[in-house]
Amino acid sequence: MKLLPLFTALGLLQSASAAPSKPNVVFIYADDLGYGDIGCNGAKNVPTPNVDKLSSEGINFSDGHAASSTCTPSRFAILTGQYPHRQKGTGILPGDAEMIIKPGTTTLPAIFKKAGYATGAVGKWHLGLGSGEVDWNGEIKPSPNDIGFDESFIMAATGDRVPTVYIRNHRVENLDPADPIEVNYKKPFPGLPDGKKDRATLKMDWSAGHNMAVINGVGRIGYMKGGTKAIWKDDQMSQDFTREALGFIERHKDQPFFLYFATHNIHVPRVPNAMFLDKGSMGLRGASIAEFDWQVGQVMQTLDKLGLAENTMVIVSSDNGPVVDDGYKDGAQEKLGDHKPAGPYNGGKYSLFEGGTRVPFIVRWKGKVKPGTSTAIVSQIDFASSFAAMTGVPLANGEAPDSLDVLPALLGESQQGRAWLIEDSIPGNRLALREGDWKLLEAGGRFPLQLFNLKDDIGEKHNLAADKPEIVERLGKRLGELRHAAATRPQS
Repeated sequence: MKLLPLFTALGLLQSASAAPSKPNVVFIYADDLGYGDIGCNGAKNVPTPNVDKLSSEGINFSDGHAASSTCTPSRFAILTGQYPHRQKGTGILPGDAEMIIKPGTTTLPAIFKKAGYATGAVGKWHLGLGSGEVDWNGEIKPSPNDIGFDESFIMAATGDRVPTVYIRNHRVENLDPADPIEVNYKKPFPGLPDGKKDRATLKMDWSAGHNMAVINGVGRIGYMKGGTKAIWKDDQMSQDFTREALGFIERHKDQPFFLYFATHNIHVPRVPNAMFLDKGSMGLRGASIAEFDWQVGQVMQTLDKLGLAENTMVIVSSDNGPVVDDGYKDGAQEKLGDHKPAGPYNGGKYSLFEGGTRVPFIVRWKGKVKPGTSTAIVSQIDFASSFAAMTGVPLANGEAPDSLDVLPALLGESQQGRAWLIEDSIPGNRLALREGDWKLLEAGGRFPLQLFNLKDDIGEKHNLAADKPEIVERLGKRLGELRHAAATRPQS
């Protein structure tokens, strides 16, 4: 396939690193953590000393992005290097969905594995499992282990969706065969607690949607029966996932490794461990942020203890922007105070404004990455190409089709990242295109066509679409071409 003139004109950045190197890579992926939720980005109402320390020792990107403003599509993009709007079924998945990344797909862990790395996934998955109706009581395939991960310890979807169990590799952890699991997203199981009829008994009331199965006194999405011994304890989840992440690092300390550590914090239901309840002034949401910060600190301490800090790239980011009330009455809105979860940006989770995808984005590699800040535009979708370049793994045409090599920006060797950026909003499948200071947002639903100049209007308050028809036309044409192109990564 020949390179389209469109892409040659965009000045795509190619890696200038002289030779590939193979540091360990630990990617710590927060859930629903906003740009303004951490101290190094201005937060004052909750302490985040470990994230702030990581930032002081690495690069803090002010223009770092998730691929989408919701979880499943962002995770799909980071692991495949492909825009989620290209594939049906990349919306917010139920807990019993089949896996949307098919075995044989070139993925981020498969790239690392090809380079000789041990690969592990720990934490939230939310990309589906199996290839049809999942048998939670038998072998669950495909799983993360079938798309490039050597090991996995995950939850199927999110904490607010059933099944509320952990899955190690291909099987539910701690499952008693005499108490099989049944999952149904359409109708309840007779005789079991229900979030609507038993609402008065809930430990945490719901504000919207979380009113089906009741597990550990908390209403969930979907219905579940059985699996009693396998059910997680919500206030132990961060410790469970952190233990598994640290165990992976310790087991593979003598070889290159890639760890995808996708925490559940700070997603709902926010049930942090008691040791975090007095952190900050924002109640459960603030405690969940502090709990995430603790997880980052545990990884850093382990790398130091094992003498791996100088040979490990640590990346901290989030799958989308922040949300305050996301379906539970947990006091998050009432205790927000003057805290601004998205920092100076408009919008948050589910939004096409900057607050939807512009998220915390920190890269530390001691001795290699010079500490500081960067204004380079970088996206998580670019990890596939960038790490392929770093480890010397060639990508064939069609592999990671939308992932660009921005390794020099990630290493702090350049302040130039992407020349343009697509932002994605699910539901609605609206896209936005950023180029330079300009950002065009597609119309859809209650939203008109919008054009903003981010240099003058970082909060996206003043729609200039009617005043700048020539820019609307140019960006609209380019966005259409990008949307329908077979690939936006240059092809040989």
